[in-house]
Amino acid sequence: MFVDKASIIVRGGKGGNGCVAFRREKFVPRGGPSGGDGGNGGSVYLEASPNLFTLLDFTYKRVYQAPSGKNGQGGKKHGASGEDLVIPVPVGTVIYTSQGEILGDLTQPGQRVLVARGGRGGRGNASFATSIQRSPRFAEKGEKGEEVELQLELRLIADVGIIGKPNSGKSTLLGALTASSPKVADYPFTTLSPVLGVLSFPDFSTLILAEIPGLVQGAHSGTGLGHEFLRHALRCRVLLWLLDLTGEPLKDFQMLKEELALYDETLLKKPFLIALNKCDIVSEEEISRILAQFEKEGQKPSVISAKEGVNLEGLKNSLKEMAKNAPPVESPLSRTKVVYRLGPGQSKDFVVKKVSDGLFQVEGDFISRLVERTDFENPDGVRRLQMKFEKLGVEKELKKAGIKEGDTVKIGEMEFEYQESQEE
Repeated sequence: MFVDKASIIVRGGKGGNGCVAFRREKFVPRGGPSGGDGGNGGSVYLEASPNLFTLLDFTYKRVYQAPSGKNGQGGKKHGASGEDLVIPVPVGTVIYTSQGEILGDLTQPGQRVLVARGGRGGRGNASFATSIQRSPRFAEKGEKGEEVELQLELRLIADVGIIGKPNSGKSTLLGALTASSPKVADYPFTTLSPVLGVLSFPDFSTLILAEIPGLVQGAHSGTGLGHEFLRHALRCRVLLWLLDLTGEPLKDFQMLKEELALYDETLLKKPFLIALNKCDIVSEEEISRILAQFEKEGQKPSVISAKEGVNLEGLKNSLKEMAKNAPPVESPLSRTKVVYRLGPGQSKDFVVKKVSDGLFQVEGDFISRLVERTDFENPDGVRRLQMKFEKLGVEKELKKAGIKEGDTVKIGEMEFEYQESQEE
């Protein structure tokens, strides 16, 4: 089954917790804090694999979780970091967030994109020792990994894309040129998904051919089946326009050009060849008349019969030569081996919002991460968080927003009951 769209959820691993410990050894008085840091959680990457050609696997499994980091231990032993999770996807996969932001466009084997960062490991109490605070009795908790819902869209990458109306003989031609066995019948819309085939030459070179399912007028706006697969044509280096001699080939050619231009004008900038199919059932006089029409338009199409194998060798050589000189498929989003997302900002800015009477929300990446890393069962850890809030001016901004004693303050996933500082 060919599947070219999928939706998955990826989660980075949770960071390990920092450790609260003190060195206790014979003959070592006042050994001091020795709690190690927690390991970082594993991150999630998507990597283009040449061994996959469909997104079918993602219909069976939708949630992917990277391993978490280990907790720190005494003796300043740091926890092990979780291994990164690398998920293989077909070459040509475009990765979107649920909001439509493009995270990556993987056009080359081995390219990968970071889609969910692992959480940072919490620091152990040894990391907080200073000349003033020699025996800290608190440590940080590990951060949660990112959770992202992704939309995957596959755009097949091929050397040659075969484009034409339904029943123009695309499947027959693909079968005649390659070793593929697409379904062939004498009724429209036989092909329900793109089909790939490999065209081999005596010099051991090859071309990958893709049959783009039949296009009809209005395909760009959703008519027929072709609109579902026009995006695959964007990845083809060369287009082969296959036209039916038993119909109105010039009119069909103009209609197809219009549909592609309405979908994406870059399709018309690709190198192309025109092939007039079914010459075995059309008279020589009719073929000459049709060729004269194309010559008036500045085109010199090939005349072939996919079913009978007429003039296919010449078509093969023409495709080989054109593909040789065509530019490679390249995405501006993936010019490097690894695509990294922008990391969370380090800005300490925050915003206080009054959600309703008695409920206030503090928003800010830095302050939310402070709360997430705090162990609220440890009084020293809570005291440290209060000192951080004081330095950041959180209470001052809450008062400006009109907070009163007993109101609720929400930061991240935590809620607090506001109590006015006793210094005030």
